[in-house]
Amino acid sequence: MSVGVLLMTHEAVGKALISAAHHVMPKLPLKVEAVEVPAHADPDVMRTLTAHHARELDQGDGVLVLADLYGATPCNIGLSLAALGVRLRCVSGLNLPMLLRVLNYAEKPLDELAQVAAHGGRGGIFIDHA
Repeated sequence: MSVGVLLMTHEAVGKALISAAHHVMPKLPLKVEAVEVPAHADPDVMRTLTAHHARELDQGDGVLVLADLYGATPCNIGLSLAALGVRLRCVSGLNLPMLLRVLNYAEKPLDELAQVAAHGGRGGIFIDHA
């Protein structure tokens, strides 16, 4: 079994990150899906849709929700899934290094994978020494 990964993002972000991850790793070691929340979407409708995706991703080890922006609607919907009985951890600030790091440590349990995600996201940020 393994952790499912659910990207909760604004429009066009999640699927683009999955596509980029496939470019680097043609065969992803974890099940990854994206729910992209349109600007004027009904949060209740999106929550129902997202819960369906999360339950499909959960093979018994939980779901790692990677959200693009803490406090925004996609992240809030992701966080609300716990109240619906989905075992999850949520990490915000989603970027490609974060996703790739998670995929490179696919064997980790949910709690550790959340830490891997956070470290990978921060570790992928550099400022040049100009």
